[in-house]
Amino acid sequence: MKYLITFIVIISTFITGCSNQMGSEEQNIIVEKRIAETNNYEEFKVVTNNEKVQQVRQILDKADWEHAKVDMARIADYRFIFEFKNPEIQAKTVLHELWISPNKDQVELAINVSSEYVQLDKKSSAELFKILTGKKLKASSIK
Repeated sequence: MKYLITFIVIISTFITGCSNQMGSEEQNIIVEKRIAETNNYEEFKVVTNNEKVQQVRQILDKADWEHAKVDMARIADYRFIFEFKNPEIQAKTVLHELWISPNKDQVELAINVSSEYVQLDKKSSAELFKILTGKKLKASSIK
């Protein structure tokens, strides 16, 4: 019995340590922008500031995602992924696609691999767009 308790404590400590390491590991966000009216993208920006990366994570975590397969009229204006700064950490890459609304005051996001969709409110849209592009949402121009 004493060995069982010791074993459980050791395993629990190991699991907690590993999960804390993954949660606190620093990440970058790689942002790509659509090239004009083509179906191609180019790397636009890399967000390296961990505080900004965490702000984006919070916006996405608080969003009211719907489970829905979306079929947009055009391809996404931007797309982005999270990437661990430590190359030894292996994690599944999830592509987030971002569309700017016609009024240029909100963004819509989709994660096709999990069939999730959300339209962010104006405040969250502006904050997310500013972090990802360095531009104000209303001032952006899509060509």
